[in-house]
Amino acid sequence: MKKIAVLGPAFPFRGGIAAFNERLAKEFVDSGNEVKVFTFTSQYPAFLFPGKTQYRYDSEPNLDIERVLHSINPFNWFKASRKILAFKPDIVIVPFWLPFMAMSLGTVLKILKRRSDVKILAVVHNLLPHEKRIGDRHLSKYFFKHTDAAVALSADVLNKLNDFVDIPSVYSPHPIYDIYGSAINREEACRNLSVDSSKRYMLFFGLIRKYKGLDILLQAMTDKRIENINLIVAGEFYDDEQQYKNYIKENNLNDRVKIMSGYIPDSKIPSLFSVSDLVVLPYRSATQSGVTQTAYHFNKPMLVTKVGGLPDLVHDKKAGVHADPTPESIADAVYSFYTEGLAELIVSKLPEEKKRFQWSVFAKVVLNLEDEIIK
Repeated sequence: MKKIAVLGPAFPFRGGIAAFNERLAKEFVDSGNEVKVFTFTSQYPAFLFPGKTQYRYDSEPNLDIERVLHSINPFNWFKASRKILAFKPDIVIVPFWLPFMAMSLGTVLKILKRRSDVKILAVVHNLLPHEKRIGDRHLSKYFFKHTDAAVALSADVLNKLNDFVDIPSVYSPHPIYDIYGSAINREEACRNLSVDSSKRYMLFFGLIRKYKGLDILLQAMTDKRIENINLIVAGEFYDDEQQYKNYIKENNLNDRVKIMSGYIPDSKIPSLFSVSDLVVLPYRSATQSGVTQTAYHFNKPMLVTKVGGLPDLVHDKKAGVHADPTPESIADAVYSFYTEGLAELIVSKLPEEKKRFQWSVFAKVVLNLEDEIIK
C-alpha cells in the first residue's frame, strides 16, 4: 500500500481536470492505497474563467478531499505545502493543463521536494494552451523543474514534452470517463431533452472555444447532402455565443440546431449521448479530449478532425470517422457515416477499441513510473 496525494482541481470545482483527478483517486483507493486529494480554496481569477461558475452542486464524491491551495496567494502556498507534508505521502500526483497554474503548483512542489523525499509525478493533459499567452513556456518550465516524472495523455503531448524537459516520461492514453451512469432508452432520452425522436442527431459537447471549431461544423451543416441531419450543441460558451446564433439564423438552421447553452450537469449527460448517433469534434487543434472518452463510455461513434492526438484516440472506421478541419471534409464524413452503413460497423468494433482505455492500466503506468524513479 502506498500513500498517494493528488494535488489539483476536485470537488467542489467542476470541469474535466477535476473529474479526472477524482476518478484516478478512486482507482487508487479501490486498489488498496491510502489517498488524499488536495484541491483549491480559490482556483481561477475572473479573467481566466469566462463561465458563470467554477463550482458544481451535485453530490460530493466518496473521497478524502481537503481544500488547501489558493492559486494567486503566495503566502498560502507555504501553508498548503505544510498540510500536504503532514499527510506524509510517498507520491504526489499533480495534473498540468495550464501554465497559469505553474507558479502555485510548482512552488508547492518545490517546497515538498526540499522538505521530504516524496516523488512528484505530473499528469500532462496539455503542455501549452491553445490560446497562447506571453510567459507560457517559462511558467511551464518552472513547473516541470520540480517534478520527477510525467505521464502524457497523448502521444502528441509526449513528443512535445520530450523536447521541452528532461525527465522520465511515458504516454498512457486518457482513460474512459465511466462516471456518468449508463446509456438510457433513446425514446426516454428524447423526452428528457424535448427533441423529436423521429429525427437523427449529432452531438457537439463541451466548452465552446474558438479552437474547437463549432463554426466549422455549423458551416458543414449547410451542405445539402446532410440537410436531414440535426445537431445538438451542449456546453458553456467561452466564445461569443451571439455570433454562432447569428450564423444559425442567417443560414436557416434554427430548425436543425438545438443549443443547450450553459454548464451541463452530470444528470443530463446520459440523455445527450443516448439521443445522438455521432459525437462530433471538429477541432482546429487538439492534444486529447475528455469528450472522446465520454463517447466511448456510451458506445457512441465519433467524428474527429485529423489534428493533435485525436486520430490516435479514435481509430478511423473502428471508433469513428476522420475529417480535415474544413466544412467540406466534415460534411463528406457525416454524409459517409449516414449513407455507407458506418454506424453499425463502428458500433460493433467499439467494445474492442475501448479496452485500450482502462483506469486500472493507467494507474499501473503511474506506479510503474514511480518505481522506475526510485531505481
